Amino acid sequence: MNPDISKPKFFGRRKGRTIRKAKSFLLDNFLPQILIKPTQHILLPDLFETPKKRYCLEIGFGDGEHLAGIAKAQPDAGFIGVEVYKNGVANLLTLLTGVKEGDDVENAEKISIRADREDNIRVFDDDVRLLFNALPDASFDKVFLLFPDPWPKNKHAGRRFINPDNLKELARILKKGGILQVATDHPIYKRWTLEVMHRNADFRWTAQCSDDWRYPPRDWFETKYQRKAIREGRRPVFFEFVRL
Repeated sequence: MNPDISKPKFFGRRKGRTIRKAKSFLLDNFLPQILIKPTQHILLPDLFETPKKRYCLEIGFGDGEHLAGIAKAQPDAGFIGVEVYKNGVANLLTLLTGVKEGDDVENAEKISIRADREDNIRVFDDDVRLLFNALPDASFDKVFLLFPDPWPKNKHAGRRFINPDNLKELARILKKGGILQVATDHPIYKRWTLEVMHRNADFRWTAQCSDDWRYPPRDWFETKYQRKAIREGRRPVFFEFVRL
């Protein structure tokens, strides 16, 4: 039997331009230190060397700027970052280790987390749907979904991450009172998100006024994609939904 036959079909890029020497070294030698491999059941406290007060999940962390920033600002929290795009994973590793292109990585005995950071990020480098079954109920305080692919064509609407099946899993793994944060710059995805979430009985939109969704949260860390969207005249929105 083909072991991949039960895998959900994934749409999107897994790798972009050629990954240079230092980042390739990090993928081979540092990523295994923080990599999650799905097992029958994952206990979040077991993933980290020190106890954490809360746990957060970022789905599709892109180049890792938001994940690296918020994890550094909240050293008492444990973060799981999910990203299938290998170039993005490699970039996160440079942010965590401080390794730059041109550094003598081959002679380094062991690459480790920068001294000014807590070791509080773990990475899953595949489709998050393959991880869901291993995650315990009511275990996360916050889930981030930042600038997902909007799949703007109607025929591709089923590929959008915000859909009833994925929301069912997010509702299961979020604690009651936990937050699902969604950011997007695409008008179709804005409407889609609000329409789908409005029909979902497990979540409630927290906005009380327009400022609550027009501006990022106070603990926000800007992303490369966000800066690009603003340069190109697309204004991001920031939706927060509470788990009921």
